[in-house]
Amino acid sequence: MSRRGRKAVLPPAGHTTEPPLAPDGLVVTITNKEGHGKAFDFARLPVPGPMQRSLAVAFAAQQPRWTSHTSATTAWGRLMAFARFLGGLEDSPEDLNGLDAAVLKRWRVQNVGSNTGRTTLRVVHRMLRSDPRLGEGAVAEELARRIPAPRPSGESYDEAERERVVLTAKRQFRAALLRIAQNTELLERWRAGVLDDGSRDERLGRILDHLARTGDVPRTRLPSGQLAITHRGPLGGRSIEKTWGRLFLSRAELTALAVLLTDRFGWNLSAYDRMPAPTRAPSAGDGPIVTYQVPVEKRRAGNGRWFSTENVTDSGADSMGRLITQALQATLHARVLAAELAPGTDLLMTGRAVRLRPPHEDKDRPAPVGPLVFGVSGNDAKSWAAEHQLGSSPFRRIRRTTVTREGKPLQHTQGTHESVYVLPDPRVQQESREVFEAGALEALDQARAVSFGGHLVQRSDPAHGQSPTADCADEYTSAWPAPGGGCGADFLLCLACPNAYVHPGHHPRLALLGEQLQSLRSVLPEADWQQRWHEHGQRLDDLAGKVGPSAWAAARTRATDADRLVIDLLLKGHLAP
Repeated sequence: MSRRGRKAVLPPAGHTTEPPLAPDGLVVTITNKEGHGKAFDFARLPVPGPMQRSLAVAFAAQQPRWTSHTSATTAWGRLMAFARFLGGLEDSPEDLNGLDAAVLKRWRVQNVGSNTGRTTLRVVHRMLRSDPRLGEGAVAEELARRIPAPRPSGESYDEAERERVVLTAKRQFRAALLRIAQNTELLERWRAGVLDDGSRDERLGRILDHLARTGDVPRTRLPSGQLAITHRGPLGGRSIEKTWGRLFLSRAELTALAVLLTDRFGWNLSAYDRMPAPTRAPSAGDGPIVTYQVPVEKRRAGNGRWFSTENVTDSGADSMGRLITQALQATLHARVLAAELAPGTDLLMTGRAVRLRPPHEDKDRPAPVGPLVFGVSGNDAKSWAAEHQLGSSPFRRIRRTTVTREGKPLQHTQGTHESVYVLPDPRVQQESREVFEAGALEALDQARAVSFGGHLVQRSDPAHGQSPTADCADEYTSAWPAPGGGCGADFLLCLACPNAYVHPGHHPRLALLGEQLQSLRSVLPEADWQQRWHEHGQRLDDLAGKVGPSAWAAARTRATDADRLVIDLLLKGHLAP
């Protein structure tokens, strides 16, 4: 089944697929998902002929991995870099079997220090591993060496930057939407026959009908061969907004709409090229609430996971789906005309080209239909940013901003969300400092609460008072004062008090206490043990670590009957202060 629910058409009988490698062994034709081919001439590589043919074979073997010419062209550029490296060697190998580990080590050192270089290594090594002559020995080991993953780069917008980009796009798109809505209303009134004959609106309505049917206003060919606008008077000028822009979005306005959609939904720029027009999902009642089903294409997800459908609801001016409603309104005439010129065409992001373009070169993107164009290219994004003095294309940063704002994966995995979008993002790191600080302080407080708070000494001090677990230097400055004065703490809390002093004479009794607490854990419900004894057990473990495992274990063997009696009374609560 196709993505739109139609049965796939079987190829004709006897159909065969042309191999990607030409008979001369030097030209590789890569076929993209749409069935268009692009040729790559390996005779251009600055290496000997046998090496050119071997690299062509390795390149052709990658055809099943690539669904776009963009992927193949990028890989071709990386293979060209490898060929230039080989061509620059003093003793350049004649063929792949002439490669040795030393050459590959030099190639690795040259590239492993940058993100671009690491990706180049990964792509080129994958191609080289497909050659059986490089499948064993030191060369195979070098090709199999782990290549560090590229460090995530890019940064989301701060709120002021995002506001500037979104506001710019919003102003441009809403102006276009209002213009198209006003002219659409006039066109509908003309088609309904309610305008006075001969009036300006009636003449303008006739022009708009011609525009809707052809994609352009009426024009007259001058003796010089140039085309002039026929009805400049009713139109009020010859600018885009006064002529064909009355019913169609320009490429810049289409780009502004894509910026708003990315800011709202986090969709990739490439998704707009082939995004079908959203359809209305079944809904209960006839109220103003509309739910759209939006198909989203994710080519990097891999075969079988390219398409997903998002449900977006328009329930009012501030709802997520209102932008979808506005996009459908702004592109209505373009989509209707596209369906007439090329039946079956139903793409949301349809606009009108400013001028006729040269033959369509980018076979990964939909070809223009008449004066209509589809989607938003990378060049469109750069031109839009330059026009509004916004620097580079905003799509990656605005998408990253949306992903980090939503705090969940959008068209990518949880691992990618965390490792690529969230953790490396400088803005997220900056905004998270207070959270990290609060967490660290909380962890420090928790650690202090279960750590030994007293002092380890080598001998007792006669001036200190004695408790079942430690010697006390000053019971009147206790952290847990009693209502009538003095210390009101449980004797187990003595080990948390800075007035406590523990010397080797206490070690046998305390080691026995730790053992008894663990024995209690085996017979008590876990929740009860955690509530009553967990903190004291952690504190004793901390003290044991400070004394040392060997000394602590040896001290346990020296516990006396008196120590056992004291610990028994302490655990039963008979030694309350």
